[in-house]
Amino acid sequence: MTRYKAIISYDGTNYAGFQIQPNAVTIQEVIEATLKRLNSGKPVTIHPSGRTDSGVHAVGQVIHFDLPQKRDVEKLRFALDTQTPEDISILAIEEVTEDFHARYLATGKEYHYHVDTGKSPNPFKRLYAAHYHYELDLDAMRRAAQFIEGEHDFSVFCATGSSVEDKTRNVYSVTIEEIGEDELLFVFKGNGFLYKMVRMLVGTLLKIGNGQLPEDAIQRALANQDKKMTGPTAQPEGLFLMKVDYSGEKKCHK
Repeated sequence: MTRYKAIISYDGTNYAGFQIQPNAVTIQEVIEATLKRLNSGKPVTIHPSGRTDSGVHAVGQVIHFDLPQKRDVEKLRFALDTQTPEDISILAIEEVTEDFHARYLATGKEYHYHVDTGKSPNPFKRLYAAHYHYELDLDAMRRAAQFIEGEHDFSVFCATGSSVEDKTRNVYSVTIEEIGEDELLFVFKGNGFLYKMVRMLVGTLLKIGNGQLPEDAIQRALANQDKKMTGPTAQPEGLFLMKVDYSGEKKCHK
């Protein structure tokens, strides 16, 4: 068998997330169906760096899969890219060693979250940004975001349904930028993120910015695992998996 690594991009609007599930169309299902056709009708399983939820997008998701023979990587990329729907793109494919694993060897990830802050929701952003029209104190949000950085037990910012036992993660940086008119961009970089962790952190930062939670809410939530100091989970459409790293000494948490 020959192992291939692929970088893929997708608009998650019309999919029930990445992972295959019954009675729903998913990214994994669509790509595996295409690979099956390219593999003479034999099933091919793809393995992602991590799963994305329904409505969540990816710019630089990484997957790996095995095929029984060597292929020209550009021909394989072109075939896979042209035979998947228009909302899925195969950006690059390369042959890798058999011990490469898209999930277990990742050393870091970067997520972006977009918020439309206009008085009325922008119809052209509705699928790619969450709308939040309340007044926000950006300085307070930026000060609060500093408490996210570093290594912490993020159990309080993990949604129910996660099977992961070790919920300690190292968040390298969190920034909040104003981009264009009436739009905020949250950038999270770390060695790994828990189930809905980024969306829960964004929801909490927005509540802090609006004065509905104290500025030290995140610090108190992490110190005491206090759910009362967390905000709601932000909507999925604003979230983008931007990049997965495979360099450095430390491996990403599963």
